[in-house]
Amino acid sequence: MTSTAATAPTAAGLAGTATPPAPDADTAPAPAGDSGSGDAAEKTGARTEEAAALIAQARSRIDALDDRIIGLVQERMAVSAVIQEARITSGGRRINLSREMEILAQYRDALGKPGTSLAMTLLELCRGRA
Repeated sequence: MTSTAATAPTAAGLAGTATPPAPDADTAPAPAGDSGSGDAAEKTGARTEEAAALIAQARSRIDALDDRIIGLVQERMAVSAVIQEARITSGGRRINLSREMEILAQYRDALGKPGTSLAMTLLELCRGRA
């Protein structure tokens, strides 16, 4: 297994990374009287080039984190499939509700009420097809 620390991006390493525009970039008004920030301001909603650059770097980092999260969710789905197959093959049920309650509590304790919703979505993804 490879270390994720070695692949984690740093702010310094993100300076030259292209960033897709924000979903609301087309509807965001351009800053009044700031002809110097042009395209960057439109993409980020920032009023200065410095802020636009910082936002672009942070968005690149978020994109990289999202890629890692998606990969981890896919890996979790595969591991869950192995567990379910072993449980079903041994005569058990596909879902272990007490284990799911543990997971819900773990996410709620770590992330608050929204953590419960996140855990439910994750569990739904990992349950596979009935």
